[in-house]
Amino acid sequence: MSTDAPVALVTGASRGAGRGIARALGSHGCKVYVTGRSISRSETKNGTIQATADEVTAAGGRGIAVQCDHGDGEAVAALFAQIEHDEGRLDILVNNACAIQDALTEPGTFWEKPISLGRMIDVGVKSSYEASWHAAQIMVRQGSGLIAFTSAPGAVHYCLGPAYGAHKAGLDKLAADMAVDLDGTGVSAVSIWMGALATERLLGMIEADPVKYGHLADALETPDFTGHAIWALFNDPELKQLSGQAVIGAEMATRYGFTDANGKIPSSARDTHKVAPRENYKIIVR
Repeated sequence: MSTDAPVALVTGASRGAGRGIARALGSHGCKVYVTGRSISRSETKNGTIQATADEVTAAGGRGIAVQCDHGDGEAVAALFAQIEHDEGRLDILVNNACAIQDALTEPGTFWEKPISLGRMIDVGVKSSYEASWHAAQIMVRQGSGLIAFTSAPGAVHYCLGPAYGAHKAGLDKLAADMAVDLDGTGVSAVSIWMGALATERLLGMIEADPVKYGHLADALETPDFTGHAIWALFNDPELKQLSGQAVIGAEMATRYGFTDANGKIPSSARDTHKVAPRENYKIIVR
């Protein structure tokens, strides 16, 4: 790797998991590009990419906010062109952007909810594919890099409906198949299962319906936790052995010896839900 500060891109980083991941990478000294659609507080009541970039810098790295709608292919291409022009490299891509809507957690079957929930497959799976395509152009040329996807146990069990499930399962499969093509290039692709996150959205859900969601309160991971997992993976000299796998963030903490902010390692979905990432067959058809 370069002796300069590693360059990372975290998509969908105005709030939630992306914000925490970017902040964590900043604490390890990374230069982090953070993307999202909202750059100023006047545009949204929620978080902004500029606020995230400021937190990255405060944590010890350097945060750079770039407004980007990951549903817009031209905007995404321009983003990567900017990174390549300004940095000449990209070490870590974190595919986190997703079109989450409040209706996702409301009661009802998929046909009773807005059809627009299906945009999670567009700004989620499709956008992650496109970002990875651009990142691979840079990383393969430099002979190194990590493409990470933020996934969850909903990839293998029903959770919040078929759009969410297809999104998470799709990310795991992108990592698996991209790793086949990336074999021998020095670039790895890994999907990371996050646990229940202490994000603004989930904390609000717990407060609004403690009967339904209150059991999650004692099992939450900080949004930063996955960022530390990504950093540990990036620095693993044996990372290629994990390329193509969906891994559980809590198990990566045990593997690499780090904890969450409370000094503890969260429980693994393998223990709490008795589920594990699917294994891909070794068959390759070209």
